[in-house]
Amino acid sequence: MKRRFNPSVVTANDLFEGHPVWRTAQGHWSATIREAEVLDDPATAQARLAEAEAESGRVVGPYLAEVATAPQGPAPLHFREVFRVRGPAHASDRPDQRLDQRPGE
Repeated sequence: MKRRFNPSVVTANDLFEGHPVWRTAQGHWSATIREAEVLDDPATAQARLAEAEAESGRVVGPYLAEVATAPQGPAPLHFREVFRVRGPAHASDRPDQRLDQRPGE
């Protein structure tokens, strides 16, 4: 049985900084998942993933991550993605993930 496609975003790690990044609808990379393009169909998702894979000089390890859609933007569904969005406990060096600005804290 074929698995149902769930809304997804393209994510990777910044090649130079190592931080997680998400691909926007404009084809840029953002440090916040809120700006990520939510992909609702498999063909478009695969095309966007292929575009990201072609950017080997900018990002490493691009893949599709399933998300839930929410008014404030895409929300990760899996623990790994939640961790990547929030960052490690020592994320104070990331301006978008300072301890005093984390969602839900």
